Amino acid sequence: MSQPASPIGVFITPVTPLQQNCTTVWCTRTNKAAVIDPGGSVDAILGEIARRGLTLEAIWITHGHLDHAGGAAEMQDKTGVDIIGPQAEDQFWIDLIPTQGQKYGLPDVRTFTPTRFLADGDVLTLGETTWEVVHCPGHTPGHVIFFNRQARFAQVGDVLFQGSIGRTDFPRSDHAALLHAITTKLWPLGDDVTFVPGHGPHSTFGAERRTNPYVSDQAMSRAPIARPASGPS
Repeated sequence: MSQPASPIGVFITPVTPLQQNCTTVWCTRTNKAAVIDPGGSVDAILGEIARRGLTLEAIWITHGHLDHAGGAAEMQDKTGVDIIGPQAEDQFWIDLIPTQGQKYGLPDVRTFTPTRFLADGDVLTLGETTWEVVHCPGHTPGHVIFFNRQARFAQVGDVLFQGSIGRTDFPRSDHAALLHAITTKLWPLGDDVTFVPGHGPHSTFGAERRTNPYVSDQAMSRAPIARPASGPS
Protein backbone atom coordinates (compact mmCIF):
# COMPACT_ATOMS: atom_id res chain seq x y z
CA MET A 1 0.00 0.00 0.00
CA SER A 2 1.46 3.35 -1.02
CA GLN A 3 2.06 6.00 1.63
CA PRO A 4 0.56 9.50 1.42
CA ALA A 5 2.76 11.99 -0.44
CA SER A 6 2.85 14.27 2.60
CA PRO A 7 2.72 13.38 6.30
CA ILE A 8 0.35 16.30 6.88
CA GLY A 9 -2.77 17.82 5.37
CA VAL A 10 -3.75 21.47 5.57
CA PHE A 11 -6.87 23.49 4.93
CA ILE A 12 -7.39 27.20 5.61
CA THR A 13 -10.57 28.96 6.69
CA PRO A 14 -10.49 32.78 6.57
CA VAL A 15 -12.25 34.01 9.72
CA THR A 16 -13.45 37.32 11.23
CA PRO A 17 -13.65 40.64 9.35
CA LEU A 18 -9.83 40.64 9.49
CA GLN A 19 -9.72 37.51 7.24
CA GLN A 20 -7.36 35.61 9.53
CA ASN A 21 -6.03 32.33 8.13
CA CYS A 22 -7.39 29.78 10.60
CA THR A 23 -5.37 26.70 9.66
CA THR A 24 -6.44 23.11 10.27
CA VAL A 25 -3.58 20.61 10.07
CA TRP A 26 -3.75 16.84 10.34
CA CYS A 27 -1.72 13.66 10.25
CA THR A 28 -2.50 11.93 6.96
CA ARG A 29 -1.80 8.49 8.48
CA THR A 30 -4.26 8.82 11.37
CA ASN A 31 -6.55 11.73 10.36
CA LYS A 32 -5.96 13.34 13.76
CA ALA A 33 -6.28 17.11 13.43
CA ALA A 34 -5.47 20.35 15.23
CA VAL A 35 -7.01 23.76 14.55
CA ILE A 36 -4.50 26.59 14.67
CA ASP A 37 -5.97 29.98 15.64
CA PRO A 38 -9.78 29.59 15.55
CA GLY A 39 -10.65 33.27 15.63
CA GLY A 40 -14.24 32.63 14.57
CA SER A 41 -16.52 30.62 12.23
CA VAL A 42 -16.29 27.69 14.63
CA ASP A 43 -19.24 25.75 13.20
CA ALA A 44 -17.92 26.05 9.65
CA ILE A 45 -14.48 24.80 10.69
CA LEU A 46 -15.91 21.87 12.64
CA GLY A 47 -18.21 21.05 9.73
CA GLU A 48 -15.28 20.86 7.32
CA ILE A 49 -13.32 18.71 9.76
CA ALA A 50 -16.27 16.31 9.90
CA ARG A 51 -16.72 16.36 6.11
CA ARG A 52 -13.09 15.33 5.64
CA GLY A 53 -13.41 12.51 8.17
CA LEU A 54 -10.89 14.03 10.57
CA THR A 55 -10.81 13.77 14.35
CA LEU A 56 -10.08 17.00 16.20
CA GLU A 57 -7.42 16.46 18.86
CA ALA A 58 -6.47 19.98 19.98
CA ILE A 59 -6.67 23.72 19.46
CA TRP A 60 -3.29 25.43 19.00
CA ILE A 61 -2.91 29.19 19.50
CA THR A 62 -0.06 31.30 18.09
CA HIS A 63 -0.94 34.46 20.06
CA GLY A 64 -3.74 36.09 22.00
CA HIS A 65 -5.22 38.55 19.52
CA LEU A 66 -8.96 38.42 18.89
CA ASP A 67 -8.80 37.27 15.27
CA HIS A 68 -6.58 34.34 16.22
CA ALA A 69 -8.06 33.24 19.54
CA GLY A 70 -11.58 34.69 19.76
CA GLY A 71 -13.32 31.41 18.88
CA ALA A 72 -11.17 29.10 20.99
CA ALA A 73 -13.50 29.02 24.00
CA GLU A 74 -16.50 28.19 21.80
CA MET A 75 -14.59 25.47 19.98
CA GLN A 76 -13.44 23.97 23.26
CA ASP A 77 -17.02 24.02 24.59
CA LYS A 78 -18.28 22.19 21.51
CA THR A 79 -15.51 19.58 21.28
CA GLY A 80 -13.91 19.19 24.72
CA VAL A 81 -10.39 19.36 23.30
CA ASP A 82 -7.48 21.15 24.95
CA ILE A 83 -6.39 24.69 24.09
CA ILE A 84 -2.60 24.62 23.75
CA GLY A 85 -0.58 27.83 23.55
CA PRO A 86 0.48 30.52 23.24
CA GLN A 87 3.43 31.32 25.49
CA ALA A 88 2.34 32.64 28.89
CA GLU A 89 3.32 36.27 28.22
CA ASP A 90 0.23 36.58 25.97
CA GLN A 91 -2.34 35.89 28.71
CA PHE A 92 -3.02 39.63 28.98
CA TRP A 93 -4.08 39.67 25.32
CA ILE A 94 -6.35 36.67 25.89
CA ASP A 95 -7.93 38.53 28.82
CA LEU A 96 -8.62 41.47 26.46
CA ILE A 97 -10.47 39.38 23.84
CA PRO A 98 -13.97 40.60 24.89
CA THR A 99 -12.76 44.22 24.72
CA GLN A 100 -11.26 43.59 21.28
CA GLY A 101 -14.54 41.99 20.24
CA GLN A 102 -16.50 45.13 21.05
CA LYS A 103 -14.06 47.17 18.95
CA TYR A 104 -14.38 44.91 15.91
CA GLY A 105 -18.09 44.15 16.12
CA LEU A 106 -17.70 40.62 17.50
CA PRO A 107 -19.53 40.79 20.83
CA ASP A 108 -19.75 37.02 21.43
CA VAL A 109 -16.04 36.24 21.66
CA ARG A 110 -14.78 35.09 25.05
CA THR A 111 -11.62 34.87 27.04
CA PHE A 112 -10.23 31.52 28.19
CA THR A 113 -7.40 29.93 30.13
CA PRO A 114 -5.21 27.69 27.97
CA THR A 115 -4.98 24.07 29.06
CA ARG A 116 -1.24 24.41 28.56
CA PHE A 117 1.08 27.29 27.78
CA LEU A 118 3.98 26.64 25.44
CA ALA A 119 7.68 27.42 25.58
CA ASP A 120 10.44 27.64 23.00
CA GLY A 121 11.60 24.13 22.08
CA ASP A 122 8.41 22.31 23.08
CA VAL A 123 7.30 19.50 20.77
CA LEU A 124 3.65 18.65 20.07
CA THR A 125 2.47 15.29 18.75
CA LEU A 126 -0.44 15.01 16.34
CA GLY A 127 -1.10 11.44 15.29
CA GLU A 128 2.23 10.22 13.92
CA THR A 129 3.53 13.74 13.24
CA THR A 130 5.59 16.00 15.48
CA TRP A 131 5.48 19.79 15.55
CA GLU A 132 8.20 22.00 16.97
CA VAL A 133 7.24 25.12 18.91
CA VAL A 134 9.34 28.23 18.35
CA HIS A 135 8.81 31.30 20.54
CA CYS A 136 8.95 34.38 18.28
CA PRO A 137 8.21 37.51 20.35
CA GLY A 138 7.86 40.96 18.85
CA HIS A 139 4.33 41.24 17.43
CA THR A 140 3.18 40.06 20.86
CA PRO A 141 5.44 38.95 23.71
CA GLY A 142 4.10 35.38 23.84
CA HIS A 143 3.81 34.62 20.12
CA VAL A 144 4.77 31.10 19.01
CA ILE A 145 4.92 29.37 15.62
CA PHE A 146 4.33 25.70 14.77
CA PHE A 147 6.83 23.87 12.53
CA ASN A 148 6.61 20.40 10.98
CA ARG A 149 10.16 19.53 9.98
CA GLN A 150 9.27 16.46 7.91
CA ALA A 151 6.76 18.32 5.72
CA ARG A 152 8.87 21.53 5.63
CA PHE A 153 5.80 23.49 6.72
CA ALA A 154 5.19 26.21 9.32
CA GLN A 155 2.21 28.18 10.57
CA VAL A 156 3.69 31.48 11.72
CA GLY A 157 0.70 33.58 12.81
CA ASP A 158 1.48 37.28 12.58
CA VAL A 159 5.27 37.04 12.78
CA LEU A 160 5.93 37.06 9.02
CA PHE A 161 3.87 37.65 5.87
CA GLN A 162 4.47 37.53 2.14
CA GLY A 163 6.30 40.83 1.69
CA SER A 164 5.79 42.12 5.22
CA ILE A 165 6.09 41.44 8.95
CA GLY A 166 3.81 41.75 11.96
CA ARG A 167 2.76 45.10 13.39
CA THR A 168 4.70 46.32 16.39
CA ASP A 169 2.60 49.29 17.49
CA PHE A 170 0.65 47.27 20.07
CA PRO A 171 1.22 47.21 23.85
CA ARG A 172 4.35 45.17 24.60
CA SER A 173 5.27 44.83 20.93
CA ASP A 174 8.99 45.04 20.15
CA HIS A 175 10.16 45.75 16.59
CA ALA A 176 13.78 44.80 17.21
CA ALA A 177 12.73 41.55 18.90
CA LEU A 178 10.53 40.66 15.92
CA LEU A 179 13.36 41.19 13.42
CA HIS A 180 15.64 39.13 15.65
CA ALA A 181 13.12 36.28 15.95
CA ILE A 182 12.56 36.09 12.20
CA THR A 183 16.22 36.15 11.24
CA THR A 184 17.61 33.95 14.03
CA LYS A 185 14.74 31.51 14.60
CA LEU A 186 12.83 31.20 11.31
CA TRP A 187 15.56 31.52 8.68
CA PRO A 188 17.65 28.67 10.13
CA LEU A 189 14.70 26.30 9.63
CA GLY A 190 15.43 26.41 5.90
CA ASP A 191 14.72 28.36 2.74
CA ASP A 192 12.53 25.50 1.48
CA VAL A 193 10.00 25.82 4.31
CA THR A 194 6.52 26.84 3.13
CA PHE A 195 4.67 28.96 5.65
CA VAL A 196 1.06 30.02 6.15
CA PRO A 197 0.85 33.46 7.76
CA GLY A 198 -1.97 34.85 9.85
CA HIS A 199 -3.26 36.88 6.90
CA GLY A 200 -2.76 36.79 3.15
CA PRO A 201 -1.04 34.30 0.83
CA HIS A 202 1.51 31.68 1.79
CA SER A 203 5.18 31.97 0.88
CA THR A 204 8.52 30.35 1.67
CA PHE A 205 11.25 31.48 4.02
CA GLY A 206 13.64 31.53 1.07
CA ALA A 207 11.43 33.87 -0.94
CA GLU A 208 11.16 36.26 2.00
CA ARG A 209 14.90 36.17 2.60
CA ARG A 210 15.33 37.28 -1.02
CA THR A 211 12.57 39.87 -1.39
CA ASN A 212 10.92 40.92 1.90
CA PRO A 213 11.60 44.67 2.35
CA TYR A 214 11.81 44.32 6.14
CA VAL A 215 13.80 41.13 6.74
CA SER A 216 15.49 40.05 3.51
CA ASP A 217 19.22 39.49 3.78
CA GLN A 218 19.75 42.74 1.86
CA ALA A 219 17.34 44.68 4.07
CA MET A 220 19.00 43.42 7.24
CA SER A 221 22.36 44.67 6.00
CA ARG A 222 20.95 48.20 6.12
CA ALA A 223 19.24 50.20 8.86
CA PRO A 224 15.93 48.45 9.68
CA ILE A 225 12.68 49.87 8.31
CA ALA A 226 10.31 51.00 11.05
CA ARG A 227 7.12 49.02 10.58
CA PRO A 228 4.15 51.24 9.62
CA ALA A 229 1.33 51.05 12.15
CA SER A 230 -1.26 49.88 9.63
CA GLY A 231 -3.10 46.77 8.50
CA PRO A 232 -5.03 44.16 10.46
CA SER A 233 -2.13 42.08 11.67
